[in-house]
This record gives sequence, structure tokens and C-alpha cells, in this order.
Amino acid sequence: MLVQILSHTPSWVWGLFALLLVLGVRQSRPGRQSLARTLVVPLAMAGLSLYGTVAAFGATAAVLAAWCAAALPLAWALSRSALPAGTRYDAARRSFSVAGSWMPLALMIGIFLTKYAVGVALAMVPARAHAPAFGLVVALLYGAFSGCFFGRAARLWQLAARDARPSAHGAMA
Repeated sequence: MLVQILSHTPSWVWGLFALLLVLGVRQSRPGRQSLARTLVVPLAMAGLSLYGTVAAFGATAAVLAAWCAAALPLAWALSRSALPAGTRYDAARRSFSVAGSWMPLALMIGIFLTKYAVGVALAMVPARAHAPAFGLVVALLYGAFSGCFFGRAARLWQLAARDARPSAHGAMA
């Protein structure tokens, strides 16, 4: 059955998977990241997860509420956590020096695998799209992934906001 599922997967899906792997592995290494780029990945991943939720289960209040119920508290909690050692913001260059992390790869692959598994589950039993519990669980999962991305980005934006403010000593000089 697994071979049949894999063989019926469109080839563009494997291209997307490879792209996500490359992007995730890149983020595992220390590097520089622009202020704007810190929002691109969270917005793209949230868009994919929200699209996956709505495309499969509709834009119902319950599904959207479940997505938000997972995304918002996780984003808030992660935005309050400490940044990895060595993370710095350069206000002149409007960029961050960031430590490498495997977390973005795990989150991207998590969203991909969730979307893939939901697609397979719905192809095998289309009636699952109308099962409220299934839709809510998937929406919660997608929301959790998105909240993690936004929380991680929020920490960087908070660092930039803090480091961009003029110091009290600089204002007196």
C-alpha cells in the first residue's frame, strides 16, 4: 500500500520536499539573516498551514478557532523564551547574526508531512473531511507549527526593537 501511495504522489511534491530540506539544512548553520527575512519563512509556513487547513476542512469558525487556539499561545510562549547564545542584531545592517538551529527544518518537515498525511487520509476516505474531530485535530497541529515559527521570529524582532532604541547614555551626549 505504501508503494502505491508513493507512486501516486505528484512529482512536484518531491520537489517541494527537497526545497524544504535545503532551506531547513541552511538554517542549521550559523549565519546572517535580514530583518525582513525573519518574517518571510513564518508567513510562508503559516500561509501553507492555514491553506492546508481551509482547503481540507473549509473556513469554518471551529476550524479557524482551533488553528488560532494552537498558534497564538505557542507564538506568545516562544516569543518569551531566550534567544540562542550568540544571537545579535546589527542595527546598521538591519540584520541578525543567528546561531544555527535544526528547529526550522523540523517544523517545515512537520508541516509537509502533516499536509501529505492529510492528503493521503482524505484520498483514501474522503468522508474524513466532514469529520469534525479530524478537522479540529489537524487545525490544531497546523496552528502549533505556525505558532512555533511566529514565536521564533518574534524573539528576533524584539531583539531588533530593543537594540534599535537609543540608549539613555547616547541621548545625553
